[in-house]
Amino acid sequence: MSAGKTSRVRLPLADWSDQDKPREKFLLKGAQALSGAELVAILLRTGSATENALELSKRILTQYNHSLNDLSNGTLEELRAVRGVGLVKAVTLMAAFELGRRMRAEVVEQGHVIRRSADVVELLQPQMATLKHEEFWVLYLNQGSKILKVGQVSKGGLTSTVVDVRLIMQEALLQEATGLILCHNHPSGSVRPSTLDQSLTAQIVEAAKLLNIRVVDHIVMSGNAYYSFAEHGEV
Repeated sequence: MSAGKTSRVRLPLADWSDQDKPREKFLLKGAQALSGAELVAILLRTGSATENALELSKRILTQYNHSLNDLSNGTLEELRAVRGVGLVKAVTLMAAFELGRRMRAEVVEQGHVIRRSADVVELLQPQMATLKHEEFWVLYLNQGSKILKVGQVSKGGLTSTVVDVRLIMQEALLQEATGLILCHNHPSGSVRPSTLDQSLTAQIVEAAKLLNIRVVDHIVMSGNAYYSFAEHGEV
């Protein structure tokens, strides 16, 4: 090394202090004390030839806009394309995020009561808000606004998805639902309902009336934003 220059020595995680190691920090302070990158590092377990697990996890998150939501919606092919992430690491990450989604789904199906539009957003935002395609979901409610079932009705492309109103009504009768909450996402980023959104909502409202079922709301989500038909007096 030439005079006047210094080199930065990178210590592997095994040589870090217990305060700095993600696993030890988890044990000492609890999961809440860890950053998203540190939690991802625990899942990865090891790094690559040039990075430790924490450095690799930070780079992965950088490629996903520092967003755990974006990362959770990454495909197996996308994750494997990240340098340092092989099949095992990619599958581990996808499995962890899927567990989180299923845990939330269990909460939804255990008689959760919907009191306002924000309750629906809280439940479905992790599942839908960052999708790159449109999906249409329906919450089936009883008289006390408890969730009987949450179901995906359709899955489409970047700008639209086909919804069969008959299938929604059929499921509502099977569930003995008295209320429906419609929900879909806009990958474009805008939550303003389109003309087609408004037309479809009107169709479902009219079909539901014939069965003495009320459409409580239709919510459009994108990212952290949402638009509620009910809050705007449109249902």
